[in-house]
Amino acid sequence: MTAGETIRGLLELTRPVNVIAASALPFIGAFVAGGVGDHSLAVAAAVAATGLAVGAGNAINDYFDREIDRINQPDRAIPRGAVSPRGALAFSLVLFAGAVALALTLPTAALAIAGINLVALVAYTELFKGLPGLGNALVAYLVGSTFLFGAAAVGDMGPAVVLFVLAAIATLTREIVKDVEDIDGDREEGLNTLPIAVGETRALQIAAALIVVGVVASPVPYLLGYFGVAYLLVVIPADAIMCYAAYESFEDPTAGQSHLKYGMFLAALAFVVGRAAVAMPAGL
Repeated sequence: MTAGETIRGLLELTRPVNVIAASALPFIGAFVAGGVGDHSLAVAAAVAATGLAVGAGNAINDYFDREIDRINQPDRAIPRGAVSPRGALAFSLVLFAGAVALALTLPTAALAIAGINLVALVAYTELFKGLPGLGNALVAYLVGSTFLFGAAAVGDMGPAVVLFVLAAIATLTREIVKDVEDIDGDREEGLNTLPIAVGETRALQIAAALIVVGVVASPVPYLLGYFGVAYLLVVIPADAIMCYAAYESFEDPTAGQSHLKYGMFLAALAFVVGRAAVAMPAGL
């Protein structure tokens, strides 16, 4: 492999699109908390730390998953030989170190969240991924907690707590659907994921029930007075997309989990719109 191919492989390990998407979440959390303008350096540190940590987590996940990926994802960097397993591990450790250095500049609450999340990222694949539901729940917590992390970086978690809960529910649903999608490779590797443990149909029924819980809970920020009607105008279509995606997953898990992702981002946008509407000067 040439140096260029190795660099490309290392970049692929981080999942750049996922890194960019994940880095937006602490910014949203900080924005929802109303602290972006007054704490811009802390927000920048939280965003960068999240990006590095997610990239590191993806790289170390590929390191531990290299045998499964030879079946499920043979074109990934390690199975195709662009990056050696040892190189992927070393690269992930460098990224983790950068994330820790940035997190140390943040308030205590944000630092505590970062510490828990870094341990969870490392432990996920080796300890939790093959346990029915537990690995899914850990991923759901990690995604939701990025909103809390951004809010904690500016000192006020407030409505970001609700966003954390809703994001965790939506992510847990998507992770279950993804396990249904990957069931052949997971079974070959000997993992005991939720669809393997309880059956594909039962797992999808659990995923659909979770989405219903999230949809029912989604008006809470409006009912608590955090946001006004603008929030509802965006979150209702997000709810509709996620409900459809849960239904679609019974026939096509790949399309279902993809559409769940779109619904999740639209739901996060609802919080941004809600906060922006509240912050808008009266009369505008």
